[in-house]
Amino acid sequence: MKTVLITGSTDGIGKQTALILAQKGFFVLIHGRNEDRCKQTVKEISALTGGKNLDYFVCDFISLKNVLNFSEEVKKRCDNLDILINNAGVYLKDYILSPEGIEATFQINYLSMFFLTLNLLPIIKSVNTEPARIINVSSTAHSSKMDFDNLVKPAKYDSHRAYSFSKLCIIYFTIELSERLKDKNITVNCLHPGVINTKLLRTGWGGAGRFFGRGLSEGAKTSVYLATSKEVENITGKYFSDSKIAKPYNIVYDADIRRKLWRLSEELIEIKCR
Repeated sequence: MKTVLITGSTDGIGKQTALILAQKGFFVLIHGRNEDRCKQTVKEISALTGGKNLDYFVCDFISLKNVLNFSEEVKKRCDNLDILINNAGVYLKDYILSPEGIEATFQINYLSMFFLTLNLLPIIKSVNTEPARIINVSSTAHSSKMDFDNLVKPAKYDSHRAYSFSKLCIIYFTIELSERLKDKNITVNCLHPGVINTKLLRTGWGGAGRFFGRGLSEGAKTSVYLATSKEVENITGKYFSDSKIAKPYNIVYDADIRRKLWRLSEELIEIKCR
């Protein structure tokens, strides 16, 4: 039985992904920032699947120290992760700083993912010859340019810009990590889930009560495909949409920017988590 950890899986696309993978026989680790919602999610998925192969972890990605504690708890309770799906994400209309003094959209959507993934690498292992898989949820709304001056503490906050920068960072991270793990039998890919009717979409692009976007089952399809398909078991460092390799903005292939972002991310973690 394969084990999968899905961050941000108490609602929306993450929850639907967890349900589908539980139905397929995975041991599913739920993550959310509220314990009651985690418990409720486990209860609901268990009732729908008749399965008991579920567990949960509570962590608010607004704090890097929380992420560190979360990763240590996962390693205590799990010997091996076959699949990590970094799904957690937010759209924040207001300018908020994390306890570490980092703009919250950048931290929650990208930096905490970076930190968590690196901390969990010791237990992300292949089973037999099949590679382990890391899957990062990005967006077609990723930025077409990088602006390092407005990542950590933007001079003027713009919610759309912050969100699109964070999703661009995820693609950079995916490509760079895939290259660093190319000899470790671990694949790393990212995806655009589609324009899906979620709380995040309504917050960022919709008015009160407005309904648009496809359903959650459609939103989970590409994540499930990347987690389960034999077709992609040896593909790494790619961006997917509608379960196919897609083309992000050309800027993601700039290796100098990718490495600069990696160095900045390491510096932020080292400084903030001493």
